[in-house]
This record gives sequence, structure tokens and C-alpha cells, in this order.
Amino acid sequence: MNSKKAYRAELKKHLLFFAISLLMVVVLSAFLCTVTYAAPGISIDLNAGEDSGGTLGAIELLFLMAILALAPSILIMMTSFTRIVIVLSFLRNALGTQQSPPNQVLVGLALFLTLFIMNPVITEINKTAYIPYKEGVITQEVAAQRAVKPLKVFMLKQTQKKDLNMFLSISKSPVPQLKEGQSIEAFTDLGLEVIVPSFITSELKRAFTMGFLLFIPFLIIDMVVASTLMSMGMVMLPPAMIALPFKIMMFVLVDGWGMLMGTLVQSFR
Repeated sequence: MNSKKAYRAELKKHLLFFAISLLMVVVLSAFLCTVTYAAPGISIDLNAGEDSGGTLGAIELLFLMAILALAPSILIMMTSFTRIVIVLSFLRNALGTQQSPPNQVLVGLALFLTLFIMNPVITEINKTAYIPYKEGVITQEVAAQRAVKPLKVFMLKQTQKKDLNMFLSISKSPVPQLKEGQSIEAFTDLGLEVIVPSFITSELKRAFTMGFLLFIPFLIIDMVVASTLMSMGMVMLPPAMIALPFKIMMFVLVDGWGMLMGTLVQSFR
């Protein structure tokens, strides 16, 4: 008898809990439906050829999704981000601090330095392309052309003549190759398929050159520490463990972070 009463009490408890949960779901669903009905939504009109009067056409929607999908590639391949993040990773390897600073800090620092360096380009794009397009003065095609031009000028300023001529010859472009004394900015009419790989090649060369120069002072410290330990007979003691505090101390005393940030920013100016 006691077991039956306990079973009935437990069953009533579960039924009560189920009823309360069902009531809460019904009330919440009704509230959400009311809010959804009252709130103005974004309408998508697949008839992109017609004047939809504020609705989002299929072509504009596809263009927006393509921009969002290509945003990381645009950030990495068409800005100063590549050089900065490679140099910062070289610095961490030269110091031998393993995961300090962590990747999140290095990427965040590279992003904000990129925003600082690219601020004039972003301002020009906003002034010449986005604001006129937003006000309806120019079309979408004209806005895209005006937005790409400042990026081309920035990339061409950082591109080495040898790399640009190499990709011009590979692509068999009708544009003549760059000659000595000729301004590289005169090639703004070239397509991004030539400018972007030329720019990235030059950026990789500069980043690895800066990384090599960063390694030299820390390598000297490693060699001095290793020679000292060998002369003292401490063969089993890892030289990297002893050299790490000296490398950190030297980097802090010479204001390494300030010098590195200033050099990185000035290398684009």
C-alpha cells in the first residue's frame, strides 16, 4: 500500500511539472508570436529586376553574403595584417617564450595595428564610395570601383617592382612591365588578380627580412650563454632556460615593444 501511495504521489508530481512546463511554453510562444508580428522585419524580394522599394534583392543579398565570406581573405591579403602578424610570431619564436604572448593577443594586436595603418585608406573609401552610394548619388558598380582604387594604391606602394613584373609576365598582360624610374602607382588600372599576389609576395619578403633581423640579437645571447655553460662544464643544463631571462631583460630595457611597433608602422609610411 505504501509503495502504491508513493508511486501515485510521484506520478502526480511529474504530471504537475509537465502541466506547468506546457503552460510556460504556450505563454512564451504566444508572446514571441506577438512580438514577431509587431516588429518590422527585413523583407527579401527575389525579383531583383523590379524596383522593390527598400526590400533586399537577390543580387544584393548574394553580394552581401560574398563580401561577408571573403572578409577574412580581404583582411589578410589586401591590408598590412600579414606583415604584422608574421613579424610578431617571429619575435615570439626569437624570444623562446613558447605561448607567451598567446595567439589571441598577437592577432588582436595585429588587427588594431592594421586598423591604425589602414585608417587613411578606410577614410578615403568612406568619403569617395560609401557615403555617395548611401546617398544615392552613384551606383553600386561605381561605388565598388571607387572603393577598390585606394586599396590598389596602398598595395602598389608596398609592392616591389620585381614582384609586379613577375606576375605581369606570368599573366601575359598587355600592360608593359615596370621600368626603372617609373612610378608604380601608375598601374592602378591593373586587376586585383595581378596586384594582390604581387603585394602578398612583397609582404612575405619584408616580413621574413624583419624576422631575420629580429633573430640576430637573441641568437647572440643564446650563443654566449651556450658557450659559457660549455666552458663551465654544465652540459646537462639547457641553454635556452638560462638565456630566456636575459633575452626578456634585454628586450624590456631597450623598449623592444615600442621600437617594434614604431618600426612596423613606419615601414608602411
